[in-house]
Amino acid sequence: MFWQWPLRSPGRLAFTVVVLGALVFGLVYLGGSVGGGNTGGGGVTGGGQGDRWDSGGSGVSATPTPTRLPPVAPLTPEQLPVDQAAPQALEAARVWTSAWVNHPEGTTAQQWLAGLRPYTTDEFLGVLAGVDPANVPASRVTGPVVPTRASPKSVEVTVPTDTVRLKVLVIDTDVGWRVSRYERE
Repeated sequence: MFWQWPLRSPGRLAFTVVVLGALVFGLVYLGGSVGGGNTGGGGVTGGGQGDRWDSGGSGVSATPTPTRLPPVAPLTPEQLPVDQAAPQALEAARVWTSAWVNHPEGTTAQQWLAGLRPYTTDEFLGVLAGVDPANVPASRVTGPVVPTRASPKSVEVTVPTDTVRLKVLVIDTDVGWRVSRYERE
């Protein structure tokens, strides 16, 4: 089998990659010359300014007219002062964290997830499905939810528990504010 030959040694693999690269480069260069692309090099030369793509002379010039794209909106979200964080986001983070620490002995993963579901994005719920609630170190929330960053559509908060401080990201979805991420601080 030909495809096995390059895999028998690193030298053969490197040689094969170089040969294939040269082949592709040659075909692209040759294709540009034969296809009528005038690169200024030794390609096929045609007439002058009046070249047409079609032989009917419909007025379509060989040189495409550049188009102007609309401006792109900035990708960074608008920052708000933390005291302007949405109260619904803070409440969602508080209730979610209370559900996160609620895992008495014998709680199944399905029961624990059912408590988190109303306050969690579907995507993050899939991530949490792999968590065993017995591995959650905290058992109670010990302080208030404190916003650390805010924007119109997302709020990051910290929430103290009896063992760790959580950093929770809450986002505004079509169905309300939901937790999309957490990490231990």
